[in-house]
Amino acid sequence: MSTVALAATDGMLQFELSIAHEVFGTGLPGFPGSWYEFGVYGAKPVKVGRFLLEPDHGLERLKRADTVIVPGWADIDVDPPADLVEAVRAAHEAGARVASLCTGAFVLAAAGLLDGRRATTHWAHTDVLAARYPSVEVDPDVLYVDNGSVLTSAGKAAAMDLCLHLVRSDHGSAVANTVARRLVVPPHRAGGQAQFVTAPVPEQDDHPLGGLLPWVTERLDRPLTVEDLARQANMSSRNLARHFRAATGTTPLRWLLIQRIRRAQELLERTDDSVDLIAEATGMGTAATLRRHFNRTVGVPPDSYRRTFRTAKGAAP
Repeated sequence: MSTVALAATDGMLQFELSIAHEVFGTGLPGFPGSWYEFGVYGAKPVKVGRFLLEPDHGLERLKRADTVIVPGWADIDVDPPADLVEAVRAAHEAGARVASLCTGAFVLAAAGLLDGRRATTHWAHTDVLAARYPSVEVDPDVLYVDNGSVLTSAGKAAAMDLCLHLVRSDHGSAVANTVARRLVVPPHRAGGQAQFVTAPVPEQDDHPLGGLLPWVTERLDRPLTVEDLARQANMSSRNLARHFRAATGTTPLRWLLIQRIRRAQELLERTDDSVDLIAEATGMGTAATLRRHFNRTVGVPPDSYRRTFRTAKGAAP
């Protein structure tokens, strides 16, 4: 069982704190095995907005955790408490994966964990983070940054994206998608997606893409084109591209490719189907095409992904 520690102190943002609890602190029905062991770690009872939070453990035990989550910091003009900064630093030195949500990046920066690394935070505070910590490579245009043992996210909804990314890294796309469905949020938004998206999710029933996106995901095995999508949405290709950019932050073709890759990941994780069969099931046509796009998007070939995933999960590679 992996231990996830929420590092809490006065001045944290309740929204980001609640997101971490919802993802890691709530069990997943039907999950084969133990879910994360989640706890709140703090030096004393913590005032979070209008709520009072009683920690499960002291900050000195933070270094025993496998993953440390640092929620958003409400007032970036106030230095985070020295005991929190030191505990986060000690946890990372002990081998913990440390992730900040929103302005929690200021805590990681104060601990020196972002020196020489690329990082992000809420777009309204990226300039301040860059000016205060010049050794940090601040990227103001992404949802989250994964440096392996140190991760940072932008604000609010991007914190959920990063938490789901951690679940995906630990348990695979299928499990992360199940968590996303339970929380009624998008199953995957890539970290490199822009923070400025007019409508990240078509929530309204009458949204121009509201019926199109589910229609597409049910037909990923077919050779769909932009013209097919535009025809289904009853709009021109140019108008479709405009709505896609506003709703997803990317183009129709790029979005479609990402959905095919995610479906391929699920099939590689959950089935013994050959790469040829998976290429057919995801609309890629040939194994060569799937391998090319999969390697470019995920960073490893499909076969290596399957072996790595199954080895990490204790199954036969």
